Amino acid sequence: MRTRFLSKLTNGEVEEYLNRNDIIYVPVGVTETHGALPLDSETVLAEAIALKMAEESDGLVLHNLPYFFPGGTIVGRGTVQMSVKDGMAYLDKIAKSLLNQGFRRQIYITSHGPAHMTVSGMVRDFFDETKVPILYMDVIKAGEAANFNLMDSFHDMTIGAYKVLGRLEDVPLNVPESHSVTYDVGHMLAGMGKNPGNLLGKYAYQSGAVGSYFNEPSDHMATPLLKTPEQRETHAEAGVHAINELVKALDMPSIVETLRQVDVYTKDTILPKYGANLGVRPPQV
Repeated sequence: MRTRFLSKLTNGEVEEYLNRNDIIYVPVGVTETHGALPLDSETVLAEAIALKMAEESDGLVLHNLPYFFPGGTIVGRGTVQMSVKDGMAYLDKIAKSLLNQGFRRQIYITSHGPAHMTVSGMVRDFFDETKVPILYMDVIKAGEAANFNLMDSFHDMTIGAYKVLGRLEDVPLNVPESHSVTYDVGHMLAGMGKNPGNLLGKYAYQSGAVGSYFNEPSDHMATPLLKTPEQRETHAEAGVHAINELVKALDMPSIVETLRQVDVYTKDTILPKYGANLGVRPPQV
């Protein structure tokens, strides 16, 4: 295809695609302080991975969704706040619109820790209301499922994602340390240790356990120091390789086929047996 991004296609191209397939990937992002990397770095990572997934499974990508719940990074004035419930409602409207247009297999991708609070609830409520299964894939959890150690290459993948999208020069060089930026993991951990909320976060899932904020923006993430274009390119090349390896390990054709099977199972097995209990009206004779 000319492009996999829905918004870059013409309507005619989308209709031609929907005549043969029904898969769309929806990377859900965030705009937040992220050390020496741009505010949209976790959005870009999700978009690049979604693009590679779409290429592997003949899907499209609905991108440009960068404003969702950020968690404790609102202490950085570049962070854009969105509540969990508002984000869920917005995604639900998008999911229903996509379904109405013919995208029955929808896969939501995130690379942001607290994103599960928004996306998981939407995915489940959407299924209970429409009886159509859609899938949420958290990049870190997906890596674990594929026995892929993503954390060792997370920063390279983030920088590589900009290269995948043709935006590598958006990653700045020689950013000085500041209130917002640290290159020292020890400094980051010391700052996080000042927040008693971190003692409670272990009892559930990150921001889903207790509400708290970072002590200062630099505590969110220690990022790599990039001094030269060559260093940036080296990180990017390693990151692109890691993204490709992750997507290959996941086997997206099998995942989208399994999602189709869940849909068939729901329609052919569950709804005929339990449809009345699930609020499905019997067909009119």
